[in-house]
Amino acid sequence: MTRHPSDPSGASRHSLPSLFLGLLLVCLPWPTQAAMAASSQAPVLRIQGSNTVGAKLAPMLIAGLFEQKGLKNISIAPAGRENEQRVSGQQANGQIVWAEVAAHGSSTGFQGLAEGSADLAASSRPIKSAELALLRAHGDLESVQAEQVIAIDGLAIVVHPDNPVKALDTRTLARLFAGEIANWAMIGGPDRPVSVHARDDNSGTYDTFKELVLAAQSVKLTAGARRYESNDRLAEAVAADPGGIGFVGLASVGKAKALAIADGQSRPMPPSLALIATEDYPLSRRLFLYALPSNQTPWTRELIDFAHSEAGQAIVARSGYVPQTIEAIEQSVDAQSPEAYRTLAAEARRLTVNFRFAESSARLDNKAQRDIPRLVDYLTRHDKRRGQVVLVGFGDAKSDPSRAALLSKLRAMTVRRELTKQGVYLKEINGLGDDIPVASNLGDSGRQKNRRVEVWVY
Repeated sequence: MTRHPSDPSGASRHSLPSLFLGLLLVCLPWPTQAAMAASSQAPVLRIQGSNTVGAKLAPMLIAGLFEQKGLKNISIAPAGRENEQRVSGQQANGQIVWAEVAAHGSSTGFQGLAEGSADLAASSRPIKSAELALLRAHGDLESVQAEQVIAIDGLAIVVHPDNPVKALDTRTLARLFAGEIANWAMIGGPDRPVSVHARDDNSGTYDTFKELVLAAQSVKLTAGARRYESNDRLAEAVAADPGGIGFVGLASVGKAKALAIADGQSRPMPPSLALIATEDYPLSRRLFLYALPSNQTPWTRELIDFAHSEAGQAIVARSGYVPQTIEAIEQSVDAQSPEAYRTLAAEARRLTVNFRFAESSARLDNKAQRDIPRLVDYLTRHDKRRGQVVLVGFGDAKSDPSRAALLSKLRAMTVRRELTKQGVYLKEINGLGDDIPVASNLGDSGRQKNRRVEVWVY
């Protein structure tokens, strides 16, 4: 697995600093009656939705916000039901402030927003059209005010540690999960039956896998799959099953073995931190918080701002996911890549940010709009605002090659325009059309991944 640029030693980045670890592990007993009497009568924050977001990341972000606001005796404790937690802290006057997180699947978060039982919906996939319609009366849930990308995750395909298979393409992957490949020997593995492990139907992790793998290959999950509400439980089961295969969020791989994945014409890529940060890894995905534009409390807005802050993104990294912090990495490229791209890779370093665009639009998507100030801050801190940045645009093969080349350069020009507004002047922009795909062009999600702008610095 490729090491992350901030981790040259290759050591795990999933461990918490001792102080913060103590904060989380020294969970106070359930409040006494006296403490309960002094507590706020209602939670200041209610998050419902994705288990991927809610099991660890959301409680840690809330605890970090409580700490930033000066609360003491902060604890994260079970709330009485599986996959539900309560985060509490004590104000200087002794009053207990608390928040609740219920992590039962992405779809339950949007239902909570609709019913008024949630302030924020945690989701491990974009909002669906039916959910947009359900919440339309509350505003545009796809707006930059409502949709918050708080982290990047990779959907890791996991097998037993002793399984000799190292890489799969998405077509073979789909056939395994559909039950069409019933024995590992059929794809060069051991003579052992394949047993399929999958998340449940409420899970955004399952929705992502279904869209990127199953639906893209026009197959359905085998009826014999074992289903799980929790990523961690699924990974534990696969690690104990010699014939097992499953999919989990990056932070839940545990003792299982993660495979490299290829999609379409892309090369096989491991779920490494750098490849996930750029969203080049075929099964990378965004983790979201959604808030109603028409009804955001001060606490809701403060948590959103904290999640995007440097402190919040540091918690994202400690939780095992990939932060949106921008760093420079050395990247090797294939010998078949265009000469200009090979020269660029030899002389410059790539930044761990890609700019992508709203579907069927030249408008930067919500994540890209927040990435512009992040990039400007990085370039300012490293004294690279003038003549040291190269933008490389890419397209997809849906249209003819000449049109793809033109559109790829126009996308790079869109990013240049936004950077120029912030006083950043580039060395060069280029458009490479449909060269170097990172995903299959057969489906909309793959084409959208390929429509990107990379950033390189000298």
